[in-house]
Amino acid sequence: FVDICFTSTTTPKMLINIQTQSKFISDTGCISQICFSLLFAGWDDFLLAVMAYDRFVAICHPLHYMVIMNPRVCGLLVLVSWIISVLNSLLQSLMVLQLSFCSEVEIPHFFCELHQMIQLACSDTFLNDTIIYVSAVLLAGGPLAGILCSYSKIISSIHRISSAQGKYKAFSTCVSHLLVVSLFYCTVLGVYLSSAVTQSSHASAVASVMYMVITP
Repeated sequence: FVDICFTSTTTPKMLINIQTQSKFISDTGCISQICFSLLFAGWDDFLLAVMAYDRFVAICHPLHYMVIMNPRVCGLLVLVSWIISVLNSLLQSLMVLQLSFCSEVEIPHFFCELHQMIQLACSDTFLNDTIIYVSAVLLAGGPLAGILCSYSKIISSIHRISSAQGKYKAFSTCVSHLLVVSLFYCTVLGVYLSSAVTQSSHASAVASVMYMVITP
């Protein structure tokens, strides 16, 4: 559901632009894209971490799985992920609304990407940049650290399994999740690290397609 919503914030508008050869987007539409893309990207990010924890419990503590990952805990994890994502999305969107832009702004991207919008602002963006980097460290670095921690324990647990079939069965349950995590994080990090080094908007847009369209 989150993946469908995430890709639906940008892909329909992109397809309409290609069909009509019109690249116009209103102020309201642009802020809406920023708000909802941040909301669902953040929620997706947290859910990937929750899924990693779920795999960790299933493989490392199989006998206690139903007790630890009961419906109440699962619901609470999803709810907390959603609340944090909503708060971050609202904060970032409100900060963009405080910026002043020239009368006509051309965004070198296929959607209203937050970092690109801040770069195009005419007013001071120091506070916006600070909030972006702090939230990136906390809201992307935190779940990523949780994923890495979960998989380090999973790999350690798999190594202790004596039979090759048992190792294969345990590892096969994680392959699809690992693939999505790799695609999501590698492309997101690629976009923001490359934007800090080079001003190539084309490379940034191509990498964004990976995490905005391909990964979902």
